[in-house]
Amino acid sequence: MSLEFLVASAIGVLVAGGIYLSLRGRTFQVVLGLTLFSYAVNLFLFASGRLVVGRAPIWSKTVTEYADPLPQALVLTAIVITFGMTALAVILMLRSFLETGSDQVDGAPSDEPEDAAS
Repeated sequence: MSLEFLVASAIGVLVAGGIYLSLRGRTFQVVLGLTLFSYAVNLFLFASGRLVVGRAPIWSKTVTEYADPLPQALVLTAIVITFGMTALAVILMLRSFLETGSDQVDGAPSDEPEDAAS
């Protein structure tokens, strides 16, 4: 089993889990799904830089082959943005819960069937 297959499988599992959780009805599961999806994107960006072993990370005149630092910089930036996005989503989720008393995405309590409300 090759490394590329393992990385692609991990990305696929993270995307599937992120989509599944994002489609759930509770807000915490949606935030968790978005986080998993962002981890998949980070892993994809990192793997797109052609993972290499034994090469210098920085270019110099004596080194002819070096690792590409751009995917690493993109992933680092994406991690910081994801942290900020997750913090904002959690604060909005908490505010919505405190105002409505429910953690459902649509704001309706899960105990009542939708037909009884009309």
